[in-house]
Amino acid sequence: MSIELRHVSIHGHQVGYRMAGSGPVLLLIHGIAGSSVAWREVMPALAQRFTVIAPDLIGHGHSAKPLGDYSLGAYASGMRDLLGALAIERATIVGQSFGGGVALQLAYQHPECCERLVLVDSGGLGREVSWMLRLMTLPGSEYVMPVLFPPFVRERGNELSRQLHRRGVRLGRVAEMWNAYASLTESANRRAFVRTLRAVIDPGGQSVSANDRLYLAARLPTLIIWGAQDTIIPVSHAYAAHEAIPDSRLEIIEDAGHFPHVETPERFLKVLLDFIDTTEPARFASTDLPHLLHERAPGSYGTEPTS
Repeated sequence: MSIELRHVSIHGHQVGYRMAGSGPVLLLIHGIAGSSVAWREVMPALAQRFTVIAPDLIGHGHSAKPLGDYSLGAYASGMRDLLGALAIERATIVGQSFGGGVALQLAYQHPECCERLVLVDSGGLGREVSWMLRLMTLPGSEYVMPVLFPPFVRERGNELSRQLHRRGVRLGRVAEMWNAYASLTESANRRAFVRTLRAVIDPGGQSVSANDRLYLAARLPTLIIWGAQDTIIPVSHAYAAHEAIPDSRLEIIEDAGHFPHVETPERFLKVLLDFIDTTEPARFASTDLPHLLHERAPGSYGTEPTS
């Protein structure tokens, strides 16, 4: 990725991020075991019109991996603090997978930071999730991971990936899955991954749900993008969220899986840019939340997660 990685210290921890362009701000939040590199296919094009910020979440990429809080609430506060450190008041928030859960939490905790909400194959919208992620939450899984993710495999895989890239082979979702695998060959990344995973998933599935608070997004322009071939989080979550968020937009990309911004970047860009061009940014104050809470209609969508 050609956009330079920068660092800023927040609460004594180094946070890596990539930033490019000028104009209205887009904050791009990657998924679990990912990094800012996840946006490599779309960030240069977006930077032609916007100020684009793609952080490495704490515990991921080139950001610090401290002991501490890896909950969605902590990540949402971290995104607010990053915007503050960069002297940015508000942004259109784009979150993919686990990053979608962070985006939802940010919109709930700090609506004054959010102009629009874009959920891409988002977590936090239902119980169902890949069996592999559920398996990795089991007690003792962190002791098995060094065997499953040996460093020498990363080096060989990276070399193969470079060769294929030089030959013009575009790997799409395979490349993104490989990047996640490769990151887990480092012990610090594995520890942060397990802490993050267990904060939102248990052996039965996703344990944290935003469904009972989706009505709060009624005044926030919201776009839901999902790959029809997603085998990690089912597309049924997209339809349910679309029904629960008044006036939201839904775009199902038939040829994509869990990473439409990598697998079908041209289609992703077209949908995202049309959404931004045809919506007005929301303006919330932190004092608006009590009014929104009282506006919830009887019988609103929202259930507790069940096993």
